[in-house]
Amino acid sequence: MQKKINITNNLNNHTPIIKQYLSLKLKYPNTLLFYQIGDFYELFYQDAEYVSELLKITLTKKGFSNNKIVPMAGVPCHRAEYYLSKLVKLGESIAICNQMTETCSKNKLISRKVVRVITPGTVIDEAFLEDNEDSFICSIWKEKNEFGIAILDLSLGFFGVSKHCNSSSLLSEIERINPKEILYPENFFDISLIEKRKCLHKRPLLDFDLETSYKLLISQFKTHSLNGFGIEKDNFVIRPAGCLLQYVKLMHMTLLLNIRKLKYNYIEDNISMNPSTRKTLEITKNIIGEKKNTLSSILNKTVTSMGYRLLNRWLHSPLKDFNIVKNRHESVRYLQLFYKKLQPILRQVNDLERIYSRIALRTASPHDLIRMRSTLKILPDLHVILKKINFLHIKKIRLSIGYFKEILLLLNKSISSNPSACIRDGGVIASNYNTQLDELRLIKINSQEYINNFEQQEKKKLMIESFKIKFNKILGYYIQVSKRHVHLIPKNYIKVQTLKNTVRYTISWLKEYQEKVFKSEIQSLFLEKKLYEEIFNIVEPFLGKLQNSASALSELDVLVNLSERAVSLNYTQPMMTKKCEISLLDARHPVIEQCLKTPFITNSINLSKNQRMIIITGPNMGGKSTYMRQVALITIMAWIGSFVPAKNASIGLIDKIFTRIGASDDLSNGYSTFMMEMTEISNILHNATSNSLVLVDELGRGTSSNEGLALAWSCSQYLINQNKSMTLLSTHFLELTKLEFMEKFVKNFHFTAVEKDSQIAFLYKIKPGISKKSYGISVAALSGLPNIIIKNAKEKLIDLEKI
Repeated sequence: MQKKINITNNLNNHTPIIKQYLSLKLKYPNTLLFYQIGDFYELFYQDAEYVSELLKITLTKKGFSNNKIVPMAGVPCHRAEYYLSKLVKLGESIAICNQMTETCSKNKLISRKVVRVITPGTVIDEAFLEDNEDSFICSIWKEKNEFGIAILDLSLGFFGVSKHCNSSSLLSEIERINPKEILYPENFFDISLIEKRKCLHKRPLLDFDLETSYKLLISQFKTHSLNGFGIEKDNFVIRPAGCLLQYVKLMHMTLLLNIRKLKYNYIEDNISMNPSTRKTLEITKNIIGEKKNTLSSILNKTVTSMGYRLLNRWLHSPLKDFNIVKNRHESVRYLQLFYKKLQPILRQVNDLERIYSRIALRTASPHDLIRMRSTLKILPDLHVILKKINFLHIKKIRLSIGYFKEILLLLNKSISSNPSACIRDGGVIASNYNTQLDELRLIKINSQEYINNFEQQEKKKLMIESFKIKFNKILGYYIQVSKRHVHLIPKNYIKVQTLKNTVRYTISWLKEYQEKVFKSEIQSLFLEKKLYEEIFNIVEPFLGKLQNSASALSELDVLVNLSERAVSLNYTQPMMTKKCEISLLDARHPVIEQCLKTPFITNSINLSKNQRMIIITGPNMGGKSTYMRQVALITIMAWIGSFVPAKNASIGLIDKIFTRIGASDDLSNGYSTFMMEMTEISNILHNATSNSLVLVDELGRGTSSNEGLALAWSCSQYLINQNKSMTLLSTHFLELTKLEFMEKFVKNFHFTAVEKDSQIAFLYKIKPGISKKSYGISVAALSGLPNIIIKNAKEKLIDLEKI
């Protein structure tokens, strides 16, 4: 973060501009103040020094103020977005200070004010956002031993609150949404939970006041209470929601018309997954943090940025709602006959979700309106195809997409075919839309011809061959003649400049005409701005329907994408049940099968109330971990509405998915690999239910054999008898396989391998029973260990087995 400028309260010794700048900076001490001077945004003092280094721009100076040199750095207004986006991505906050008038009267300073504050979590401008990422900001409050969190994606228009009974649940949600900013109260004592996150903002307790927050929320939604959202007046989740709403309003300095409802306990609709599970299953990022070789990289071939974000949201939030998922599956089935026709049309759909939000906040650019116009033009083409599909959910999507003929007609008439990027540059409003604007533009269009005619007339009248009328920004229009013709110049000509070979003049008529042209240009720009604002007024009543249309288009893109994936990758529609079961016939790992050059070896599974735990033995690299992960990934796919890689699939209700796979540590917090293992299994044992899917790999291997086996045995029995979860447990502790004979709901399975002449071949096929060997030495030989080590290890193993 930049250094704060040391500003004294006495500003009288400063020049007028610096005095104005510093008085504004006092109100925004923790932001970079971009102060407009003509065509540039300038920064002064430490802000200038800091930004010049950060952006690699020239550091200059603006004379003296208060008897000291004023460091200055700036960027052109028309290029500001480029530089601002860089700063926002670096985590900086910026206050935009604009000139409120184009010119100032004599000896009077131009009026300026801060029109917007840009922060990483509140931006909605296209230049600042990643097309394929959500942009959440969140606010946290703790009351007694519970946490309340409010989340908002301004570009999406989603506003939600939820309660969390412990810090693990809170961190899981923060990991899921990956907020760009986090707000917390000044008395938040659990700062260690979030201190490693970027863009943390401590807010005063007053911002979390319950009564104030309540009033803010009912004012936002124009309701008498929050009962319609399922929130009682004394519910403490109101506090972080109020703080968040107030903060975002303060940043945008406008009404948030795209925030229309508050979703209470939104996470209750989703299958819960903690950060460890998301990381292990490599849903949208692999172990090293990249996007390749993830479930998303295989499934997400959507053709719109809205659809891309939505599918990733689904992947991180698989549902528990049986009916919604059933509708998605049926939609995917119906769309398999139409995806080849729909995808080329959907590819032309622009990011209406974010364009709509910018329109609601009145920050939409002319190019946003052009993109919206092109999107609305193709909606009838979608309707033609969707009308052929006789399924209620598809019909609901089609009706939500709508037509928007009135808006399309307005945009066709009002916005030119090739507008400038910014309204302040003019040329945005189309010809023949407003008579007054056309007349003002005509003055400038005709001015050059008028000047040329006058030039020819005067040249002929005065018989001056070198007579020319020119223009520059300093003098405006001026008459130029060669020095040898000066004696022919009339007395009413006023000399303004003498050069080496020429002399420049002006006349009262030329000044008056210039003022007329300039005045028409200024009036034209102001009128365009006014007409542009009126377009927002006309569109405003349609905002709700535009939001619904954007959501419907996003969902359609995802469902069409899933239908294409089902056909291209040979996926099957799963049967969703309300039982406690996961039954897969000839299942495949959705990611690994796409990376192999050889056919993937399929495996089946049956988990149910009568077979709740499967203990898996077999060699390392034999397929145990792949098998366990593919069960979890297929379950996620099924509960987002996707078809799955299996011959047949029957999948019941799941409330949570837990994994305890792989070795890791957290040395910064003093956690060894074994401590991390125990912490993760503790979380599972405390929170898993009979409807949870639990994957546990090599439990107890981080300590001595006897202690590790004792812990693994005890935890396994607890999972069977207390949690009663559907569990896959892989192990090299062959003693654990005895649980099959002691516990009613446990079955042993193993992966096989063939060993010959110290060479091992993995069969990757699961079978009932117990693996006779772990093949550890044979697997170690594949790593390239020296032969003598392998030889000595085999000899030592023989000795140990005799004991």
